[in-house]
Amino acid sequence: MNKRIINIGGENIEVPAPDKRFITYIVIGVIAVWIVFTSVYTVGADEVGVIQRFGEYTTFTQPGLHFKLPWGIEKVTKVKIQRVFKDEFGFRTIRAGVRTEYSNADYTSESLMLTGDLNAALVEWIIQYRIKDPVAFLFNVRNVEMTIRYVAESVMRQIVGDNSVDEVIILKRKDIALEVTELMQELLDEYQTGVDMVTVNLQDVNPPKLVQPAFNEVNEARQEKERIINEAWEAYNSAIPKAKGQAEQVVLEAEGYATNRVNRAQGDADKFIQVWREYNKAQDVTKRRLYLEMMQEVFPKVPKKFIVDEDLKAFLPLLQLDGKGGAQ
Repeated sequence: MNKRIINIGGENIEVPAPDKRFITYIVIGVIAVWIVFTSVYTVGADEVGVIQRFGEYTTFTQPGLHFKLPWGIEKVTKVKIQRVFKDEFGFRTIRAGVRTEYSNADYTSESLMLTGDLNAALVEWIIQYRIKDPVAFLFNVRNVEMTIRYVAESVMRQIVGDNSVDEVIILKRKDIALEVTELMQELLDEYQTGVDMVTVNLQDVNPPKLVQPAFNEVNEARQEKERIINEAWEAYNSAIPKAKGQAEQVVLEAEGYATNRVNRAQGDADKFIQVWREYNKAQDVTKRRLYLEMMQEVFPKVPKKFIVDEDLKAFLPLLQLDGKGGAQ
């Protein structure tokens, strides 16, 4: 082993000279380790690896262990294509959990919008999206995340501006969210961002704080109106069926009475026709029979009966047989 002398504090000290082969081995080992670390990479289960060679896209790799050219010749960018990304507008979540904590910062510039009936509304919403084309996501747009936020805010303002404040706050929240989702997807596809919209949710929609008391009063009045209408419908549903039932009863009674009268009249008419036919066959006999039948029916109902001869000149009672001074 070679040695060399080093002067330390005026004293010559002999130390062994470094072995050049040992240094060479160390350098080679470091280079080998560096090559391994820059050549081997792992892609997660929810990712794909996009490979660039000297900055130009070549291919992409699926989850698992892979190799690439070292020394920066090839570069891998991992894109999470299975993850659903979320953006918040008008508010920010600090910590999610059972008791979610929100930021106290003012995001009115994002949430304050003008509705179609020229009212102001504070719209807080969430968008969720997934990366469907990692190559387009990385290379077609310089800053995809900011582009998505700009598109979301622009589309939301457009749709809110096409609806009234009542529709935005209460009546058409789901419809508005669907319209925003569809229009955002059209624009993002046009920009070739490689993003697939999952959903848009209107988190909270309120009027500005200065007009919230008046808006609450309007809501209370609307609820009172709906209550009165419901009570009126309840009274209507209670009275109308009863009235309809009574009307149907009266109609049925009238129809029954009419049927009875018609049948009786028909019977009387048939009886009269039969009598008339018999009368035509034997007028004398029929007349006498009718007279006798009528007398038989009427005579018992007369309380006092006076039987006289047609040739009698003056009336002379003979006996008082009824006990009341009348003659029979």
